[in-house]
Amino acid sequence: LMNAAVAQDVEPARITQHCDSVSLCFSKGLGAPAGAVLAGRREFVAEAWRVRKLLGGGMRQAGVLAAAARVGLEHAEATLRRDHDNARRFAEGIQGLNSPLCSVNLAAVETNIVMVSVGGGCPSPAELCEHLRAVSEEELAATGRAVSVLLLPWSAHAVRAVWHRDVSAYDTELAKNKLEFVARQCQE
Repeated sequence: LMNAAVAQDVEPARITQHCDSVSLCFSKGLGAPAGAVLAGRREFVAEAWRVRKLLGGGMRQAGVLAAAARVGLEHAEATLRRDHDNARRFAEGIQGLNSPLCSVNLAAVETNIVMVSVGGGCPSPAELCEHLRAVSEEELAATGRAVSVLLLPWSAHAVRAVWHRDVSAYDTELAKNKLEFVARQCQE
């Protein structure tokens, strides 16, 4: 919700105005260690509260978590905008590689998620992710750095990259460089 609101430059309420219920997680992009909020009709929230209690759910130290969530919400726009910018830079870097190994539809990069198309079948998305995660002596010798990039094999022809508050512009540059290194290695 928050990523969509920032990307569209609208208030979250505008996106959710026609929804019966909304759940918002305060971790991930907002950076709180845990926590979520549920909004909806009074009866719906009361039933959700009852079921949570039935299943043993309870919160201790909720004030500490609420404070972290509040900080995340207060800084959400700037934090998420930075994540979106980093994702866009990564996508542009992939496009700039002009590699048969991978490509990106830049028009589809609207938030903090980049879907990378993996072409040709070699390596597969899972193998590409493993190459990006692994660090080799060859990489260290060639680049002077040992970088491990964690991406998710998404489908038979795609991997998914997601940015969050703990991934900096510098980290994004390192990830682009690692992908370039892996692409060169795979082409050789």
